Amino acid sequence: MPGIIDFHAHAFPDQIAARAIPYLEEEGDVKANHDGRISSLLAIMDREGVDKSVICCIATRPSQFEAIVSWSKQISSDRIIPFPSFHPDDPQAVEHISQIKEQGFKGIKMHPYYQQFFLDDEKLYPAYEKISELGLILVMHTGFDIAFPRIRRCDPRQILNVMTRFPELKMVTTHLGAWQQWAEVENLLAGRKIYMDISYTLGQIDTQTARRIILKHPREYLLFGTDSPWSGPQKTYKQLQALELGDEREELILRKNGLALLESV
Repeated sequence: MPGIIDFHAHAFPDQIAARAIPYLEEEGDVKANHDGRISSLLAIMDREGVDKSVICCIATRPSQFEAIVSWSKQISSDRIIPFPSFHPDDPQAVEHISQIKEQGFKGIKMHPYYQQFFLDDEKLYPAYEKISELGLILVMHTGFDIAFPRIRRCDPRQILNVMTRFPELKMVTTHLGAWQQWAEVENLLAGRKIYMDISYTLGQIDTQTARRIILKHPREYLLFGTDSPWSGPQKTYKQLQALELGDEREELILRKNGLALLESV
């Protein structure tokens, strides 16, 4: 089979990676599997069968927008697909979303914990409306986060509220719908036309629950993701294989769905 599409990976400019990875390892009590540089990610992609990786950036301050867009342009290639980020408190957020589209990027990444917002807060509606209008993909951290207190910033009910209000929004809910809120995912989201990636999930969830959610969900709405550098492609692939979903569904998750979503922009 042609290479995997990893729809959820992270990397940093070289000078930032040297500081960011040790800080994030300590903050989340996790160990990275590479040093956070694009060159290191590409080496893992080559070794472990990944064709393309979506790089998810996070603007933790409004002032970071220009730097993120500039770096995203530098790293963009046929194999590295950057998704820039804007900050929800940026007074120019809607204009910056338009700039992301104009610069040729396919999507945006947002993170309710690092950016301090609640997913269904109405102040975000103009941004969601613009993202939806432009046909961009929105990769959204959903569920709890390993490094933060368990405030419910982005749970399945909030996802449902946003998707009911913006049914055309191409929002990818990470970590199989909501990290460590999978009973709610199974009850509220599974079976709906809402994108989910499997990043940093299959080693955290019991096999039967993961299998039930995936088999209940529309097969075209499931995406492969690693959350690299916090997990790796082959490790995640083996966890996916253990679910015994069948070759056709695996192929959709590993490659075809990711390609189709990217090509929709």
